[in-house]
Amino acid sequence: MWKRILGSNGEEEQQDFLIEETEGLCSLSPTQRIYGFAASLLAGLVFMFLSMIVFVRPIKFAILFTFGNILAVGSTAFLTGMQQQLRMMLDPVRVYATGIYAGCVVLALVSALLIHSRILTFIAIICEICALIWYSLSYIPFARRMVSNLTIRLFDTEI
Repeated sequence: MWKRILGSNGEEEQQDFLIEETEGLCSLSPTQRIYGFAASLLAGLVFMFLSMIVFVRPIKFAILFTFGNILAVGSTAFLTGMQQQLRMMLDPVRVYATGIYAGCVVLALVSALLIHSRILTFIAIICEICALIWYSLSYIPFARRMVSNLTIRLFDTEI
């Protein structure tokens, strides 16, 4: 399932997709990578679920929701490797979406932990959710173009 077939001079070689990006500090087996991915994703989803429980307390909500988001987005680094994950995030197609998402994450944490402003925290979380959706759409071919066309038709404005 995780095999990629490469052609070189008429011969086919199989290279394991999960092992090709082994880094010096972290060389995990494919099974360990899948377990790491599942554990990180599950922890992120648990944090996001717990944040819904404390929704009436915006500061606790922001902290739990943001850490859950970071764990969920970072979980794919177990599958692709940290270098490949960073390369994909800084790809010209999604570098702006990544920057806006990272900025919203920082803004949410700063407004929750340092400023203790409920209004700023709530605005930052809304921006974080929108940035995460826009960032996620960059992985689906033509999804952002379709959303832009939809907003033009519905609201006479472009994203």
